[in-house]
Amino acid sequence: MITDAFLSRARRAARAGSPAGRGPRDGAGSGSGSGSVSVSGSVSGSGRRARARATALAAAALAAAALTAASNPTRPARAETGDFWASWGDGKAELSGYRLKMPRYGQPRDGSLVLIYVTEDFSDSLRVKADPGRHPASDVYPVLKLNSIRKFQTGIYDYSVMTSVFARLDFAATERPFPLRKLSLSSQEWCGHVYHQVVPQAATPATPLGQWLSTSHSYFDGEADEQRALPVPPGVVVAEDELPLLLRSYAQRRAFLAPGESRTVAFLPSLVRTRLLHQRLAFTEASISRAREPLAYKTPAGEVQVIAYTVAIRDGETIRDRASFYFAAAPPHRLVHYRWDSGEEATLLGSTRLPYWQLHDNGHEALLKQLGLGLPRN
Repeated sequence: MITDAFLSRARRAARAGSPAGRGPRDGAGSGSGSGSVSVSGSVSGSGRRARARATALAAAALAAAALTAASNPTRPARAETGDFWASWGDGKAELSGYRLKMPRYGQPRDGSLVLIYVTEDFSDSLRVKADPGRHPASDVYPVLKLNSIRKFQTGIYDYSVMTSVFARLDFAATERPFPLRKLSLSSQEWCGHVYHQVVPQAATPATPLGQWLSTSHSYFDGEADEQRALPVPPGVVVAEDELPLLLRSYAQRRAFLAPGESRTVAFLPSLVRTRLLHQRLAFTEASISRAREPLAYKTPAGEVQVIAYTVAIRDGETIRDRASFYFAAAPPHRLVHYRWDSGEEATLLGSTRLPYWQLHDNGHEALLKQLGLGLPRN
């Protein structure tokens, strides 16, 4: 399992320059399971610089612990969520850093990906985080938010692309697990910037299956300002951007797929995918499959058991793209690795739980090493 001891071994393996892992031994999934789970910790050094880095990291960690102890909200007991809040109601966010490969302009680009999972209260009327006391109780429910931040370089200039997924936690037994309540993207690069959001709307007599309202604002000609209603197709609906949240396992929560199960769904391609390819957002179809048994996944730090999923985006009988996702079989079931046939790939480097919104002082950047990430560039 991915334990603290495993992450420590992975850090040592990364510093020793161990080769990348080989992926699941049986090659299940889409045939794209190559990669490694290597968690890079503090960069080794000598003398005063090494001691200074170690001191800064220790000080930042103590500050984080103190802030958490001082601001740990108490979540209400919810019978239907069982032990979920024991893991996700501690007043912290889960922060995971990944080595990213991102295709752009026909070339693979090296970069980083950070996944931030955190619970918060959400206003249904405004579709924003609900501050305490500002909304009637009937308008507020808990969500699990996933922020995904991709950063990669293209020649002289860089990209910074962030998506946010808001998934409702108190869903009914008849609903799809973690129903999507909002999806948004902001993208910045030297040519310009873009904002795009998608908000699911309730069913009406005119739209008995509901619709998703897409609103976008773009620097680029022909894309400036647009609002469109996307009628929801029949059946189960999944957005590509929510896959790292939806496919993951959680304590006392119903899984999207049972072991060995496959499902064909209406599928909304990623806002990142449609942005970079300048495609018009529209529903298509995908098949999602879960492996029957956990697989052994090879990493520089040793072997870890993973739950494997395959996702194939379809256009009729034609497969447009395909991916493998590998989640740790042991709690808290972090995403270990994913890869799309089109070239995007991410491998876990490090993970921790911190109240990151409070860690904004000079020196707190040393905590990035817990995610396997280097210090930010000036």
